[in-house]
Amino acid sequence: MTNQKKTLGEFIFENQAAFPYSTGELSKLINAIRLAAKITNHEVNKAGLVDILGDAGNTNIQGENQQKLDVYANTKFIQTLKQRGIVCGIASEEEEDFIAVNSQDGKNNNQYVVLIDPLDGSSNIDVNASVGTIFSIYRRISPVGQPVQLEDFLQPGKNQVAAGYIMYGTSTILVYSTGNGVNGFTLNPALGTFYHSHPNMQFPENGNIYSVNEGNYVHFSDGVKKYIKYCQKEEGDRPYTSRYIGSLVSDFHRNIIKGGIYMYPRIGPTQKGKLRLTYECNPMAFLTEQANGAASTGSGRILDVEPKTLHQREALFCGNKEMVKKLEAFIAEKD
Repeated sequence: MTNQKKTLGEFIFENQAAFPYSTGELSKLINAIRLAAKITNHEVNKAGLVDILGDAGNTNIQGENQQKLDVYANTKFIQTLKQRGIVCGIASEEEEDFIAVNSQDGKNNNQYVVLIDPLDGSSNIDVNASVGTIFSIYRRISPVGQPVQLEDFLQPGKNQVAAGYIMYGTSTILVYSTGNGVNGFTLNPALGTFYHSHPNMQFPENGNIYSVNEGNYVHFSDGVKKYIKYCQKEEGDRPYTSRYIGSLVSDFHRNIIKGGIYMYPRIGPTQKGKLRLTYECNPMAFLTEQANGAASTGSGRILDVEPKTLHQREALFCGNKEMVKKLEAFIAEKD
């Protein structure tokens, strides 16, 4: 990393005029996320040296066992966003309900709500595999000055004004979009500064990676099963390569760089999705479309889905346009 590259702060400042609601508030919000990411990254990198590994002994609203780092990351992101006084509300995958945040004058004059998955793939921490944070930002739709409402968080993904993720891996990278393309910034740990390392990220025109937990294969619909067999068949430019880490951020990041499709179909006898629409599917779908890809439920655009609850689950297929289009064709034919 060289000092010739722009820092994240410089990039935000230079590009904030391109944002349609350029008041500086969104820039401050991205900067707050950057700070919380640095704090969380420091703790992730200490895993194994301090008592931060393993089960926290609690379950979250999803009924899932919380890891100690889940709790830590959730606390740090919420604290950082609240202390900056730049959001009117926060919703976290780890919390049952949204959190209303008053501005410093005691009112609720801030414009933005943040939805966050504080530590995606946290079960990978104990085996030293990469994990991440996913965030999504909306402008409130309730009246400014009034307490934030549930409706502010239950907006379709197409209303997002920004979204992104932080991946804590061999290097720490923050990737985000405000609707003008996707850019990535890598942390220089010696300086504690993010540098613009991945400009204008886009899915390659042709992809050959498919990412799916094939351990659930027997529970997939016939259309998804047929698409997986299509990927495995040696014909033309196939077979494709199967790559699956089990961390949405890590799998997505690899595919946007190398070209591929990420799949988390509906599973089980009731065919329900596993990923959360508001915390995982929508932000990743926003990034996908900004990176010249496609994101689908299998039968329609993810970003058009109207959320009914904060923790609603949905299927997610995202990546190269042609790969997603082919998958949808198999689902339409078989399901």
